[in-house]
Amino acid sequence: MRKSKPKKRHLLPDPKFNDTLVTQFVNNLMLDGKKNTAYSIFYGALDIISDKNKDDIAPLDLWKKGLENVCPQVEVKSRRVGGATFQVPMEVRSDRKVTLGMKALILHARKRSGRSMSEKLAAEIMAAYKEEGGAFKKKEDMHKMAEANKAFSHFRF
Repeated sequence: MRKSKPKKRHLLPDPKFNDTLVTQFVNNLMLDGKKNTAYSIFYGALDIISDKNKDDIAPLDLWKKGLENVCPQVEVKSRRVGGATFQVPMEVRSDRKVTLGMKALILHARKRSGRSMSEKLAAEIMAAYKEEGGAFKKKEDMHKMAEANKAFSHFRF
């Protein structure tokens, strides 16, 4: 690479739970720079989870476990060798894992049917915690594709 890598930006922790992971999730959830709205959606979703949850698990821990369940371990990247393009399975970096998991959770929450975004997000988080739902299926599909293309793993860059 000709240019140096950009410096890693450090996020401030969120006001309620004092957690930087929550801030990162809210930043991904945010649309049009409306961070307060994104925070209210996220905190509303956690309130809904705490109401629906029968176990004695804190809603933030449940969200973290759900996020962990949808984080992919491997992904496929296109690699051109000669005239052919191969889908090469590669291990995912830890920070990218979390980002991919968050974006999948938010994307599939937006696709869900429901009244408010808080309800849709709460439903997707609960589904991810139980290892079901759209975001978990996306991770499973990614793993299946990597497994199917395992023969091309020697093309790793």
